[in-house]
Amino acid sequence: MNIVVLVKQVPDSGSERKLDPSDNTVARASADNVINEMDEYAIEEALTVKEAQGGEVTVLSVGPASATDAIRKALSMGADKAVHVVDDALHGSDALQTSAVLAAALGQLEYDLVICGAEATDSQMSVMPALLAERLGIPQLSGARKLTVDGSTAKIERQTDGGYWAVEAPLPAIVSTWDTINEPRYPSFKGIMAAKKKPVLTLSLADLGVDAGTVGLANAASQVLDFAGRPPKGEGVKVTDEGDGAEKFVGFLAAQKIV
Repeated sequence: MNIVVLVKQVPDSGSERKLDPSDNTVARASADNVINEMDEYAIEEALTVKEAQGGEVTVLSVGPASATDAIRKALSMGADKAVHVVDDALHGSDALQTSAVLAAALGQLEYDLVICGAEATDSQMSVMPALLAERLGIPQLSGARKLTVDGSTAKIERQTDGGYWAVEAPLPAIVSTWDTINEPRYPSFKGIMAAKKKPVLTLSLADLGVDAGTVGLANAASQVLDFAGRPPKGEGVKVTDEGDGAEKFVGFLAAQKIV
């Protein structure tokens, strides 16, 4: 069983995140960058499937040189090897462009199963599984809270507000996971040391046969045109109840267009 896990480095959601005023993209250079939280659940699930089925887990990441830290975290958890796509031309790429690069990279790998987190905490778009499924011509099983691989079939419980749907598809397939699927393991000291010796293949756009003129900020389908910081919190409005408190309260809500 060859499993590929998609991993992304993102600014820590627990710290202040900013945009770079020079081009209105995420200011990653000055951010506290970490592995995308949802991807840790995807890694854990890949390792669980490997332990049950045998095989190999490959980490695939598209990002700047600093993304190596996120890749090493995945390797220290137990993944076997990694592929890192690095190219200056990728700066500012949107989800459509990134999916094309990931699909090109996957085209050079052998895989039975592709697993990724349901969303990235920096964009929260949740579109990558669908984009990759379309580009690769394979089924997607999205929003998994449970994954079972039975022979050449992948089965999931797709999490919903009212319960779950039972969904299955033939392999190869792509599965996206929520944080309800498992509890990611902590890297052991042995795993951290072993990760330093595991192979990480670095590829450029040229290596993938992707035209640099089709990616990057200048070619993105969407861009941030302008942004402003959150305004300071103003003083509250005090409503004195003189027998008409409810009326005053509703009036305030109506003035704010809340009701």
